[in-house]
Amino acid sequence: MSMSDLLPHVTAALNALAGLLALVGFVLIKLGRPLLHRRVMTAAVIASGLFLIAYLLHHFTAPVFVFRGQGVIRPIYFAMLISHSVLAAAVAPMVVFAFRRGRRGMIVEHRRLARWTLPIWLYVSVTGLAVYVMVYHLYPPEA
Repeated sequence: MSMSDLLPHVTAALNALAGLLALVGFVLIKLGRPLLHRRVMTAAVIASGLFLIAYLLHHFTAPVFVFRGQGVIRPIYFAMLISHSVLAAAVAPMVVFAFRRGRRGMIVEHRRLARWTLPIWLYVSVTGLAVYVMVYHLYPPEA
C-alpha cells in the first residue's frame, strides 16, 4: 500500500481522534476537571495539527478523482462537502485562538470563543468522517 493509499485512512483516524478528544475535553470541563480538560484539549489540538499535515500531504500527492456516487446521494455529498470545507477553513483559526486564550488563562474570552468553536469543530469532524466513508468505502475511486 502506497503512502497515497494509506493517508486517507490516517487522516480519518486522526480526525476521529481529534473530534473525540475535543468532546471528552468538553465533558471534563463540565465535570469541573480543568487540569484534565487542558491536557485532553492539548491532545485534541495536536491530533488536529497532525491531521492537517497528513491531509495536506495527501491532497498534494494523490491523484485527482471524481466522486462516483450517482442519484440523490450526489447533491447530498456535495452539500455536505461544501459546508464541511467552508466551516473547516473557519474553525481552524477559531481552535487556535480558543486554545491560546485558554493556555494564557484568559478564561472569559476562552469560554466565549469555545462556545462557538466546539460545535463547529465537532460538525467538521463528523462531516469529514462522513465524506471519507462516502469517498473511500461506499463509492470508492476506480483502481
